[in-house]
Amino acid sequence: MARPIPAAPPGVGFVPQSAQGQPLRRMDELRGERRETREGSTTIIREPDRTIIREGDRTIIRHNEMDRFRYGAQDVRMERRGNENVAVVVRPGGYRVVTVTDDNGYLLRRTRVMPDGREYILIDNRRHWGPGGPPPGPRGPGFGTGLAVGAAVGLGVGALMLNMPPPVVHIPPERYIVETERASPTLLYETLTAPPVMEIERPYTLDEVRYNAPLRDRMPRVDLDTVTFETGSWELDPMQIEKLAGIADGLNRAIQANPQEVFLIEGHTDAVGGDVDNLSLSDRRAEAVAMVLTQQFGVPAENLTTQGYGRQYLKVPTDGPLRENRRVAVRRITPLLTGQAQPQPPQ
Repeated sequence: MARPIPAAPPGVGFVPQSAQGQPLRRMDELRGERRETREGSTTIIREPDRTIIREGDRTIIRHNEMDRFRYGAQDVRMERRGNENVAVVVRPGGYRVVTVTDDNGYLLRRTRVMPDGREYILIDNRRHWGPGGPPPGPRGPGFGTGLAVGAAVGLGVGALMLNMPPPVVHIPPERYIVETERASPTLLYETLTAPPVMEIERPYTLDEVRYNAPLRDRMPRVDLDTVTFETGSWELDPMQIEKLAGIADGLNRAIQANPQEVFLIEGHTDAVGGDVDNLSLSDRRAEAVAMVLTQQFGVPAENLTTQGYGRQYLKVPTDGPLRENRRVAVRRITPLLTGQAQPQPPQ
């Protein structure tokens, strides 16, 4: 049964556990807990709190964002409404985060409901799929998870991929990819509220945004180049946490101006190590940054979503160990989800 989780110690993030209940804090400890199965041409690698899906030359990772929302919550309720599963998380201050999924765990809708009844739509994948959700696939991992593993396997990883060219960028490079080490607070805020670099033809689902780099690249990004991790670890020490203050301030300002903003926290590794290790490590580092932004700096958890990409998108093309490639990035994705650059009014 889902329930609130007390806030974790600073920088720790969500700590997976072994089958014997032991905490797993490093990749070498986690590796022994993996279980691999095959469904047709698809390989599924399960970790205690993540699922990695490999199909041909494509590999993606899934995790349950509800775990992050439950930290510090006042209450968590799981409900069945018609053909949909609804998770209601009551956050400090009395507002509710409502996440609607289908029977495969596929995320349909996420909203923030204020104590006075105002509702802000954060993610609405039904704009693309329609009221019935995505085509049916095998059942996913369970009630309200948002993992959509069953849907990914049933539809095929390839169904998540879009055939689109990279965007044509007409803004200066230093405004398109901004590095926190050299960015002023004004530049960080302007980047986190900047419009797309090209037209958005339609609303895209969160999965389409997660798994299609040419689509994500229509939005400027901020590279957190001042934040580093120990090798094989996803924990942040106090010094690294302090370095997140600038990006946290920019995020809070942007969300205050438009409560419907959604930001993707991306995790990336260098090219050293195995693909599965790197994918898991990058996903956990992105989640750790998101949790610190919420717990230490008050950035609303529901306005953030996280995804790891491993070594797939090297900032500097090299097979060697390089600090510039071991990075976390932040990108505004609201226009990609809504199909428009302007915020929508609350309902």
